Amino acid sequence: MGERIHTYFVGLGLSHEEASELHLRYYTQYGLAVRGLTRHHDVDVLDFDRQCDGSIPLEDMIQYDPKLRKLFEDIDRSKARVWALTNAFRPHAERVLKILKLDDLIDGLVYCDYRLKDFVCKPEPEYYKMAMQQANVDDPSKCYFIDDNRGNIDAARDEGWAHCVHFCEKGMEAMEGGRMKEIGHERKEAGESDENIVEVQTLEELRQVWPEIFAQQ
Repeated sequence: MGERIHTYFVGLGLSHEEASELHLRYYTQYGLAVRGLTRHHDVDVLDFDRQCDGSIPLEDMIQYDPKLRKLFEDIDRSKARVWALTNAFRPHAERVLKILKLDDLIDGLVYCDYRLKDFVCKPEPEYYKMAMQQANVDDPSKCYFIDDNRGNIDAARDEGWAHCVHFCEKGMEAMEGGRMKEIGHERKEAGESDENIVEVQTLEELRQVWPEIFAQQ
């Protein structure tokens, strides 16, 4: 994904160095590169989606995992509803859920609607408010949330979401904001705290972190 976004920036007439710098700036400032593109460049956001998310060979990158499906099946639906929250456009999210065979276990999907001029995305406060509204939740202290981006977790905590978990596959590398980085080595600002933020390296660990929402075996 990061490489495709970088290629898109280069296609705007930028050098590779300029594209990398601008990608990082927009990702850092707006939480999503395409947000910066729509605000500062005359781009067709749906064309961006086709060239980036839409062109990824997901079937070659992710696959169905029976253990993951079992994890979702074991959530007690009398205690929790499961919503997928993504910064992608809806078609990409639906492709992912279908490949993972989780689409029938998701109660709802919150996504970035690229068709809107001023769409919101994580970690903007408006995104979390939108998610609660769509899920018909009034009390943020009842929200359970897991995300692989620490900034998104911190933003959810700021909105009062009480059960937040950082999914952190430490040691792996990923492109973030146009730069390769090792996961688990986010630089924290002065005074920033890990208090009350649980980290997991596998989703299976959620059975121990959130035992109250899983059906008793």
